[in-house]
Amino acid sequence: MSERLLRGIGVSAGIGIGPVVVVPSTLPEVPHRVVPRSQVAKEVRRLRAAVEDVKRHLTGLKERVEDRASIDEARIFDAQILMLEDREFIGGMEDLIRENHLTAEKAFEFKALEIRDLWAGTGHPRLKERIADVMGVTVRTINHLMHRSEDLSEAITSPSVVVAKELSPGLTVQLDRAHVVGLVSVEGTRTSHAAILAHSIGIPAVFGLTGAIERIKPGTMVVLDGTRGTVLLDPTEEEIADARALEMRRSALTGELERTVGQPALTLDGCRVRLRGNVDLPDELEPARAHGAEGVGLLRTEFLITSHTQLPSEDEQAEYFRRVGEAFPDHPVVVRTYDLGGDKFPAAFQAPLEANPFLGWRAIRVCLDQPEMFRTQIRAALRAAAHAQIHLMIPLVTKLEEVEITKAMAVEEGMKLAQRGIDAAASIPVGVMIETPAAAVLADRFAAASDFLSVGTNDLTQYTLVVDRGNARLADRFTPHDPSVLRLLKQIADAGRAAGKSVSVCGEMASDPLSAFLLLGLGYDVLSVAPPALPLIKWMVRQVRIGDARTAAEGCLAARTAEDVMTILRESLAVAVDLKLLDLDAPLPARRRSASLNP
Repeated sequence: MSERLLRGIGVSAGIGIGPVVVVPSTLPEVPHRVVPRSQVAKEVRRLRAAVEDVKRHLTGLKERVEDRASIDEARIFDAQILMLEDREFIGGMEDLIRENHLTAEKAFEFKALEIRDLWAGTGHPRLKERIADVMGVTVRTINHLMHRSEDLSEAITSPSVVVAKELSPGLTVQLDRAHVVGLVSVEGTRTSHAAILAHSIGIPAVFGLTGAIERIKPGTMVVLDGTRGTVLLDPTEEEIADARALEMRRSALTGELERTVGQPALTLDGCRVRLRGNVDLPDELEPARAHGAEGVGLLRTEFLITSHTQLPSEDEQAEYFRRVGEAFPDHPVVVRTYDLGGDKFPAAFQAPLEANPFLGWRAIRVCLDQPEMFRTQIRAALRAAAHAQIHLMIPLVTKLEEVEITKAMAVEEGMKLAQRGIDAAASIPVGVMIETPAAAVLADRFAAASDFLSVGTNDLTQYTLVVDRGNARLADRFTPHDPSVLRLLKQIADAGRAAGKSVSVCGEMASDPLSAFLLLGLGYDVLSVAPPALPLIKWMVRQVRIGDARTAAEGCLAARTAEDVMTILRESLAVAVDLKLLDLDAPLPARRRSASLNP
């Protein structure tokens, strides 16, 4: 079984069963050929005509996505269209044709590979993501120039699972849902464009599956589970039946989750839990509301800068914060101040190159070093706070002075706005995002100095374990269930309670049912999660007793390893819920825990 079960990243939920169709390498082979001087002008015209044809085709694909998915997903194609409108990009190809007498397709390939290698060499995560856009438009244009079809839908006439080294958004959207029942890709993550489209269209998908091309041969029957991120090769009839039964139970659970949305997040023994939403983009507001979020526990603000050539104005920010606040009347909206740096330095902001950007000039350090930018954001929040419950949260705090300076700025800006007669709140709650070991150790002091605490478990885990969370080679070492992280989480919760301050969790840990159960036991009663996870977490809360969660947490705090922690959590939660429905039925270690849960 272990040899037949391949694991990747589940990026689009659901089960797909069928034979495999392997997509060949995405970049077609382009023969090296030069043309006589007399044909140079013709090749330039061929290039320009192909560029216009592909732009029209991409615009058509964008319209199809708007019909099948949403306007937001359709914007995925904007990057490729902009590349074809980039004078420097296309002009460089024309120069290659004129100076080296290359064919249009060879010039396009040469320039695209040059850009790919340049961006890949920077190590910048955002540029690496853009490589997929470069190669996507390159494949499409070269195929057009060489009169080759990229339409796979003609070759797939029965339910099949498509396996590829990398799936482009254009290839993904053209697939017929009736014939393509699953997607497997060697490259890609949950946030890649093709993954977003697969999720929107409703095709189960597993990405980041290393060795998929070599290990999965064409025609192989597979069971793909896009929820767990697994691909089972050559399944037996019994395994196929089990997979179909599991999908039916998941569908039944979906109905239960929908009924849960309007009900309170209340444990069986009467403990009230507040569930808020994490919001990255404006389009996530409605899903958060529809799924019953009690406000926004983490409103990220970086999108106001990314993809823009100028910093947002005070009016723009105030209007956005007010709109979000008014979408959740009677509930708080926690605005995280700019978390710039690391991999998030946009074009509108000049940033230095650093050897270790995640340990460098980022988050509150940037804001305090750029006070005018920071004060503009603070004023915008104060103006919005006159109409809604707006709170400010400071990321990557390590020093008490960072909190004190920010609170002083908020007071000063509130007074200035009042003096100018501008409608704004006189003050605003200022909280600390605990996501470094330094902040966790000083949690009691930060609780005394701020109005609330919120734990960012993603970075807290990364910095505590000294593990880059984006490094696939270290993926098995990145776990918020490590005993060291759990001790810090407990310490933070206790510090907030002792100071009478609200303490929440807004990291990915809160969106996972098993981890959320642990957080309840550690003393957290405010969780902020990704909007799609809200119904599942609320359903889980309503199935358990807080007393059982506390008992499990005590056992976890005494555990020696992350594996022991997972064993305790699975056994504890299994008393209340069917772990298979939550996709938590991974095999327990051979040395099982006793009923007392003591290590």
